[in-house]
Amino acid sequence: MKKIQFLMLLLSLAIASQAKPKVPTERNMAGYVMVYHKDADHGLHMAYSWDGYTWTAFNDDKPIMAGDTIAVQKGIRDPYIFRNPKDGAFLAAMTDLHVFGQRDGVRTTEWERDGKKYDWGNNRGLVLLRSTDLIHWQRTNLDFSALTCPTGEVDSDGNPISWQDVGCVWAPEMIYDEARQQVMLHFTTRFFRGRNHIRYVYMNDDFTAMTSEPTFLFSAPRDSNGVLTKSMIDSDITKIGDIYHLFTTEHGHPRHSTSTNLTGPYTTDYSFNDGVPQVHEAPMVWKLIGQQKWILMQDRYSMEPHNFYFCETTDFQTFTPLGYFDEPNCPMKRTNFSEQKHGAVVQVTKKELKRLIKYWKR
Repeated sequence: MKKIQFLMLLLSLAIASQAKPKVPTERNMAGYVMVYHKDADHGLHMAYSWDGYTWTAFNDDKPIMAGDTIAVQKGIRDPYIFRNPKDGAFLAAMTDLHVFGQRDGVRTTEWERDGKKYDWGNNRGLVLLRSTDLIHWQRTNLDFSALTCPTGEVDSDGNPISWQDVGCVWAPEMIYDEARQQVMLHFTTRFFRGRNHIRYVYMNDDFTAMTSEPTFLFSAPRDSNGVLTKSMIDSDITKIGDIYHLFTTEHGHPRHSTSTNLTGPYTTDYSFNDGVPQVHEAPMVWKLIGQQKWILMQDRYSMEPHNFYFCETTDFQTFTPLGYFDEPNCPMKRTNFSEQKHGAVVQVTKKELKRLIKYWKR
């Protein structure tokens, strides 16, 4: 009888361990992986660093995944990478968009749809990836124009606008909602040629489908008639203590907003200063392993060649400029790549990073 009970205990422990995979914590982390895209190829690129300062691209800075194999528009932009704290899997999301599709021969028109109607860089969806090892990925393509739920948007005559007329779905990023125990995906949207603003959805555990309708999250201020005064793009959310820190880009200017609730409302501190007068976009915050220090990374899209700008903070009140990749006196260095755009960083374990390095050295 005791032997049977012992075997039943082992079986139950085995089932429990399968149901709840062991998720690494920061104590297990040893390095970093960065994803980014390049205008030259519109593919997914990946680099790594052991210390968070010196970065080396995998695959000799060629795409680790070609945009024309995973995206409806045959190109991707704005990749983001995230580790799901629920199961430890890596999730990646990116804009399904090729801004040089005509140049590269993947379409005969400048844009997928009429630019006069939908404006610059119009697209309809996102590319989602999930992996347990950063090597093998499952893919899902989300088409927001196929949604039938209300958008909450109206035209100049007050008529409802449907998702069929979404003008863009850009720059997806993620955060884990501890209360709902779900990943929240937030992204930039625009309808027709209107102003850009931020929406969010919740995702299923397999990262293959939305479990909620797209909901308004954040925008630039509105005028007395309720009309958006400017465009707001590229959201990034980091929780520190009980406060959610939202970084966005308002017409090229970085904005820092805070809330005690993940879904807002957010209050913007317009005194926030990243230390330089140049315009940036694509803010992304990542933590240095074992330190109470965070890096704010942004894309200097007006610079030729394109480069990233870095600040660091310990309190999310004061941000100390570090400079641009490879500048004199800037600790951030690249060993074998350049002209990267719209990046994101995730912490990885020593085993995960060694496996990845070995794979790409084949």
